[in-house]
Amino acid sequence: MRNTPMLCSRRTSAAASAHTPSTVTEAVLPGIVDPEDIEVRTRAAVPAGPRQVVLALEAAGVSFAEQQMRRGKYYDQPPFPFVPGYDLIGRVVEAGEGVPESVLGRRFAVLTKTGAWASHVTVDVRDLTEVPEQVDSAEAETFVVNGITAWQMLHRLAKVRAGDTVLVHGANGGVGSTLVQLARIAGATVVGTASTKHHQAVRNLGATPVDYRVPDLEDALREHAPQGYDAVFDHVGGEGIVASYRLLAPKGTLVSYGTASTRDVQGSSKAPVLKLFARLMLWNALPNGKGAHFYNIWAGQRRHNAFRAKLSTDLSQVLALLADGRLVPHVAARIPLTEVGEAVRLAESGTVVGKVVLVP
Repeated sequence: MRNTPMLCSRRTSAAASAHTPSTVTEAVLPGIVDPEDIEVRTRAAVPAGPRQVVLALEAAGVSFAEQQMRRGKYYDQPPFPFVPGYDLIGRVVEAGEGVPESVLGRRFAVLTKTGAWASHVTVDVRDLTEVPEQVDSAEAETFVVNGITAWQMLHRLAKVRAGDTVLVHGANGGVGSTLVQLARIAGATVVGTASTKHHQAVRNLGATPVDYRVPDLEDALREHAPQGYDAVFDHVGGEGIVASYRLLAPKGTLVSYGTASTRDVQGSSKAPVLKLFARLMLWNALPNGKGAHFYNIWAGQRRHNAFRAKLSTDLSQVLALLADGRLVPHVAARIPLTEVGEAVRLAESGTVVGKVVLVP
């Protein structure tokens, strides 16, 4: 069941508000800059339009996508300057025309792609997914884009079942740690790559850790699944994707969802992705029963209603698992929005487990 509030049949004559802001503070990427040069600006607030709500920020994440945007390397980012921020948790403080006043004061999760790094964010009411009140906002935030991504890759693409053996690259990361937990809940055995300093954290999640720096990584991973893996989740891309495909069992599924290995490589942001697409298409043409997919959370968004329903359904299931205590959140740090540079620097350092979260 979707948690998005139904629109009223009547149309209100004016926007309803709880604590409507007069100004908005937001973090702006002015161009390709170092983290400390991300600008914090204040502008006049704009009232909510028809079928819109204004959310007061409670938590927004710092994800790999924003790290790529800072470098001008995210595949379809908007032109500079813009406000990044892939997702957020916030409370409704203003409801526009056509929106029921019952949403005021309630807390929702929203996937935005950009714009979430702000004290107040205006979104379409149809994009809201309610957050259980017993869940902490920062902890819920760690499972918005990460939770949707992991759930859809695991259940909609790879269709992992009890008894499967899966490989998760970057098992200590935001999406990786969520994948591990959801796969274990589904009854799968999980092997996860991570640096040795994060191995205990990976074990605590229920996976067997393998050091991704070992020179014979493919052989080391094959030892844990001699018959191959039923599913491999790879955010690294680059040449390592070839080994990920070779590690598949007959009829196994490779899900690629990033090109982290090219994060600091100069040049076109599109070239690594296009090369990856070409490889996946070639592998899918082979008559060996293996599947190879590239996951894009925005695939299908042109069918707005179906796309929104799927996102909300999947996120609601993830948040329910969190509320029940079956998913363990990992908040690496809570840093004020006004100190966004410090937050980005920390998120990119590779020294933390979990997600860096921006708070008011």
